[in-house]
Amino acid sequence: MISEFSFGSPSVLSSSASADLSAGPAVLVALGWDADRDAEFAPYADRGLAVGRVSRVDRSLCEVVTAAGTVRAAHGTGGVPCTGDWAVLTADGTAVEALLTRRTAVTRSSASARSEGQVLAANVDLVLVVVGLDVEPDLGRIERLLAVAWDSGAQPAVVLTKADTVDDADDVRADVETSAPGADVLVVSAVDGVGLDVLAALASGRTVALIGTSGAGKSTLAAALTGADLETGAVRQDGKGRHTTTWRELVPLPGGGVLVDTPGLRGVGLYDVEDGLDLAFADIEGYAADCRFTDCTHVAEPGCAVLDAVETGALPERRLESYRKLRREAEWIASRTDQRLRAERARQWKVIHKEMRRNPSPKK
Repeated sequence: MISEFSFGSPSVLSSSASADLSAGPAVLVALGWDADRDAEFAPYADRGLAVGRVSRVDRSLCEVVTAAGTVRAAHGTGGVPCTGDWAVLTADGTAVEALLTRRTAVTRSSASARSEGQVLAANVDLVLVVVGLDVEPDLGRIERLLAVAWDSGAQPAVVLTKADTVDDADDVRADVETSAPGADVLVVSAVDGVGLDVLAALASGRTVALIGTSGAGKSTLAAALTGADLETGAVRQDGKGRHTTTWRELVPLPGGGVLVDTPGLRGVGLYDVEDGLDLAFADIEGYAADCRFTDCTHVAEPGCAVLDAVETGALPERRLESYRKLRREAEWIASRTDQRLRAERARQWKVIHKEMRRNPSPKK
């Protein structure tokens, strides 16, 4: 069990320790290592290299949990690591040589001007969308976060925290459930322990990521689940909360598995979430299957089953508006990505043509 070890402090990995790691020791198994990972790592193990799980990324360095302890390694040439990645270390243990395949990835649109995705956590089994009940839940924001969670490939769930601050938590849960088809919606309180046993059972043995806005209670919930002494902060008077967690890191769960505590997200841009939107709005997709036209936009077409559902009250109009909004945003992000790829290809061909003019082929 993961509670039987601590991540420890960064250390230098010796060559003898590297050989031990290829056997898949209990430490790695507790972190999520399995037979498929062992098979994928086999070519590197034959070279005597080490493997571990990235627990934290800090600029150009990352902390990697290995059977020999936690090491600090540079990003190297193996790609940019993210918390939750399985990283193969160079022979001296100072850099990441390669990343094993990401089975899942929680990704949002980058905050930069570039049309790229920012991976928040990798190889996650369960994504908990954390929402505080001390303020009225924003259903549109929950739907946005669920789209990101579904698209990651992991199982999503909504956790309504701070149940001790309201008297109608069950009524709020019922409202949220209409916006979260296919996802569990749990009501918990870290103060009096309500719902924590159910949540702990759901998280046991898995890699769990917490996502949500600042002040939602993620760090308090993480501390309650892990028993770790995690820093928590008071919510601001405007209800937005402070960024208590300033980086993403792995924290062991007492019942097995690990938790990824993430910084509060002021905004979550959608990035390549077509599948995620289909799942987050599975009820609308279900109605859409009965539309007269296969390319129905659900705006004014005759025979639109989605509009009929709104008319009869089976589908809240607010939810359809949220669906349209997120679809438009996703399509815009996709168009920006396509433009960036076209521009990159044009740049590459320009370089090629310039090189051809500089070094023309010899005449026969």
